[in-house]
Amino acid sequence: MVDTPGVGDAVFPIVFALFILAAAGVAAYAYHAKLQRQREMAALAAHHGLDFSVHDPFGTLQEPFSLLAKGDGRGVENVMWGFWHGPEVRAFDYWYYEESTDSNGRRSKSYHRFDCALVLVDARCPRLEISNENLLTRLADALTFRDIDFESEEFNRRFTVKSPDRHFATALCDARMMAWLLRHGDGYAFELAADRLLCWSKGVAPARIVHLLGTAKTFREQIPDVVKSLYPNG
Repeated sequence: MVDTPGVGDAVFPIVFALFILAAAGVAAYAYHAKLQRQREMAALAAHHGLDFSVHDPFGTLQEPFSLLAKGDGRGVENVMWGFWHGPEVRAFDYWYYEESTDSNGRRSKSYHRFDCALVLVDARCPRLEISNENLLTRLADALTFRDIDFESEEFNRRFTVKSPDRHFATALCDARMMAWLLRHGDGYAFELAADRLLCWSKGVAPARIVHLLGTAKTFREQIPDVVKSLYPNG
């Protein structure tokens, strides 16, 4: 008896071919979007008198920030740097991924992307992080007691501040700094370590990088003079 090919036998090659075409289309779109972002970032850097490199010439992943150590793999690209309205700045795209394995042993990667701005500060700062408060940070704070509370209840509701040096945290987050963060800090996170400030947000359009740089620069300007005197740089 001769087997007659079924409908399923005929359909499978078509479905497989369509899957390959769709995957190729997604890859082509991602590659085009990557090149377009590189071009827009390079044009933005040139417009503001900054240098630009697709690759990281600074070894930025070695900077002492917890964000830059997250995940199972990470990278920095589209770096612009130079002096911008006074301070020396560095802006860049940063990504990291987390690997996971399902019940069938298949491995997958989950990517997280950020835009970052790095500026120097006139102090030698203990580690400190400021980020928007959310359900996950509230749960973590309840378990670890790491979040530092301040006199402003509104500030405590909207931001979480973590540092091993509470004295430094209270000196930094004075009334002026808290008022500025309440007005301008939504959607941004800040990390201080040594003489460096890192400001970041979830991936944004290239045109928004200027706003990110402005936010980092203005945060730097809000740092109280008492911090500079209590924690002198050098």
